[in-house]
Amino acid sequence: MSICELRGVSKTYGSGAVEVHAVRNVSLSIEVGEFTAFVGPSGSGKTTLLNQVGCLDTPSAGEVLIQGRGTGDLGDKQLAALRASEIGFIFQSFNLIPVLTASENVELALSLAGESGGKQRAVELLDQVGLEGLANRRPNQLSGGQQQRVAIARALVKKPSLVIADEPTANLDSANGEAVLDLMRQLNQDLGVTFLFSTHDPMVMKHATRIVTLHDGEVVSDERKET
Repeated sequence: MSICELRGVSKTYGSGAVEVHAVRNVSLSIEVGEFTAFVGPSGSGKTTLLNQVGCLDTPSAGEVLIQGRGTGDLGDKQLAALRASEIGFIFQSFNLIPVLTASENVELALSLAGESGGKQRAVELLDQVGLEGLANRRPNQLSGGQQQRVAIARALVKKPSLVIADEPTANLDSANGEAVLDLMRQLNQDLGVTFLFSTHDPMVMKHATRIVTLHDGEVVSDERKET
């Protein structure tokens, strides 16, 4: 079953002499429960393609479907509602709000989705990602690895069907990066959440069960590993 489908998606920035073809005619299907990485050199289109899947940007041509639903005719508010209900985001810079505690950062994602009563769920998720007893700490009282675990809890608190992670290990040392990837893989297996990464990191590629390689905005290989 497909959770996301790209049909002939292209993304072009600028025009004329400064026209940049960031993504070129990409067609892909991401299945429920995948742990997939978009890889390639800088400028290959990884993040641009990830933004198309996450409905953070709209294609210049082609179509993006989320759980069989086309997104091309959705307005800004409808796209925001879709992201709030179906998609969780994890970023390399963590993007935590410094004046909020760990639990408040997680709760905020529920509030933005229009849900209430998130404190208990936030604390439970923080426990689940290995931060038991740290719910009341602010980001500056947490290590980089701990902050990324808060970001993972924040992404999962809405119970999304898809989590998008843009270079999630870029600001972590190798030990914390490995621990975070082990955690995400465990959550992928236990909860059935689909994870989609963009990455340069060989550790992420090692954990991924499917690797989609891009070059100059085009898919040049699509490999699935035996699990």
